[in-house]
Amino acid sequence: MAKRFIINGKFLRAESTGVHRVAMELSNALADLMAEGHPAVAEMEFEVWHTFDGKARAAEVRLPCRTVGFLTGIPWEQFTLPLMQGKRTLISLCNIGPVCSRDAITMIHDAQVHLSPASYGRGFRLWYRFVQPILGCRNRRLLTVSAYSRAQIAAAGICPTDRIDVVHNGVDHILRVANDPSAVLVLGLTSGRYVVALSTTQAHKNIAILLKAYSDPMLADLPLVLVGGTGREAFEAAGIEVPANVRFAGRVSDEALRGLMENALCLAFPSKTEGFGLPPLEAMALGCPALLAPCGALPEIGGGAVVYVPPDDAEAWASVIHDLAHSPAKRAVLATLGKEHARKFTWRNAALTLVDTLNRTC
Repeated sequence: MAKRFIINGKFLRAESTGVHRVAMELSNALADLMAEGHPAVAEMEFEVWHTFDGKARAAEVRLPCRTVGFLTGIPWEQFTLPLMQGKRTLISLCNIGPVCSRDAITMIHDAQVHLSPASYGRGFRLWYRFVQPILGCRNRRLLTVSAYSRAQIAAAGICPTDRIDVVHNGVDHILRVANDPSAVLVLGLTSGRYVVALSTTQAHKNIAILLKAYSDPMLADLPLVLVGGTGREAFEAAGIEVPANVRFAGRVSDEALRGLMENALCLAFPSKTEGFGLPPLEAMALGCPALLAPCGALPEIGGGAVVYVPPDDAEAWASVIHDLAHSPAKRAVLATLGKEHARKFTWRNAALTLVDTLNRTC
């Protein structure tokens, strides 16, 4: 008899984030394994269940999809799913799942609400801190995205390490989209003469250290391009000074992101804690060198193919960026190392790791 699985499709109704991308990419990688008749999934059936307001994006998923119930949001996840799942195992890939379901496996990407509480609102923190330990106790197993996150989830008392499996993210999605240079052109950027980073005021992302580094005159001709929905006003409201050579790209498509990364000098990623670190891996896959703080899962993900810079040393960030801009040979070596390293992280491998957990557990 086939093992039957439901994938919690709440990611189809929400604004796309890194967590939602993981759910989408894993679902489609599972669909590809099913389509090729891979022996690992020979006795499995998968179906994505979603809310009525997730129907529009269901066409993006290659697994069978079903609209279930009339509720939405948290009530749908916490009541509709467990009440209707029957004799199917429920897989939730976005940090939270229904607390009433025991026949379930949930992916918790990190323990950031414990490690960096200032990065989140009070309600969000309380909800995660309430739900996740229950999931750790009641679920068949938990999943996470790095060995670092597994250790931190266990340290936070959510679940012991021997009941948590690691499923590294893939990065090959960024290679499937075309290079759109429009953002480079609109911002008036010169290829190889600017740095890309995330635009966020979350404390653990530590973008303030980059802005401090960019007050150094040696970086005056190397603009910092911040990508994301957080604008200049949010940084200034948080008391973070924004130097004149910082440009805000806003939210961009995957195609425009590829265009920005492939033409950048490097990506700067100074996070003080990170459950995985997908943007650096995307940059590496595209031949864009990554400068990382040696924190969280970033050394696990970057290996020896990146440059590590102390997270609290603005002078060091300024110096490393300046030196890289004047060392084309070093940049070329890092670009090659990054591409080679990133090839290890594919969504197919991630799906096979997930399937191995399901076969051992269910």
